[in-house]
Amino acid sequence: MKKKRDFRLKSKHLIILMSIICVSMVAGAFATGISGDPARTFVGYVVIPFEKGINTIGSWLLSMRDDLRSVQELSEENAALKAQVEELSLQNNELAQNQTDLAHLRELYGLDQEYAHYNKIMAEVIAKDPGNWYHTFTIDKGQDDGVSVNSNVLAGAGLVGIVTDVGPDWAAVRSIVDNDSNVSAQVSETEDICIVTGDLELIDSGRIAFGQLKSPEGKVSIGDRVVTSHISDRFVKGLLIGYISEISQDSNNLTYGGYLVPAADFAHLQKVLVITDLKENVKEGDTDAQ
Repeated sequence: MKKKRDFRLKSKHLIILMSIICVSMVAGAFATGISGDPARTFVGYVVIPFEKGINTIGSWLLSMRDDLRSVQELSEENAALKAQVEELSLQNNELAQNQTDLAHLRELYGLDQEYAHYNKIMAEVIAKDPGNWYHTFTIDKGQDDGVSVNSNVLAGAGLVGIVTDVGPDWAAVRSIVDNDSNVSAQVSETEDICIVTGDLELIDSGRIAFGQLKSPEGKVSIGDRVVTSHISDRFVKGLLIGYISEISQDSNNLTYGGYLVPAADFAHLQKVLVITDLKENVKEGDTDAQ
């Protein structure tokens, strides 16, 4: 048994066929001179409603086409806007990063000018030990760039730390807030000697401790600058460590101790300056310009 063919007219074909039939009937009526009531009745009840229906469907189809076009245009416009927003976000992030880099470079330029009598190179921090603070970290400059063990490291407004190990193109730095750090220092205004000691718990409050300050006349006061001393065997003279924020006399009534506000930001180190001149190679007269 042969399978029956499924014959179906598509809607657009049906509309075209009915249009042809109606047009043919109207043309036939005019050609044969039919003008009686039956013809008018047929036209009034069949042709005209059919034409209205065709017009309505046509208008609906045009409206649907316009709506679909509008939806497509809006979708394309939305995609373009999203791409523009992503591009602007990238540009904004790049601009913010550039501004941050510029701020760091300005700080380093200020340090370079302040300590112009020392030879220096700029380096990037490329790694750090776990924790909130840069108490030990690695930079991207080493022996090939003139960096040595005991090279002093600067950032922000002053001293950050000292190089403890070095390779051809890297160096390890221990900062002055590390628990193992001790720096021979002096009060810039009075030249009284003291020791600045690292303490990772203390830096959580934004402070560095100092002690063993001998000030016979008690002239040291809050706000005084504390810098590396001329008697240090590893740190060159006159590098700013911080400003005295608290001071009190020890129980022996001979020495003083207290706290400093550090000159560097030990939570956000990115770029640093490394002094390539070592303390043993610097003549005392070379630092008189400070």
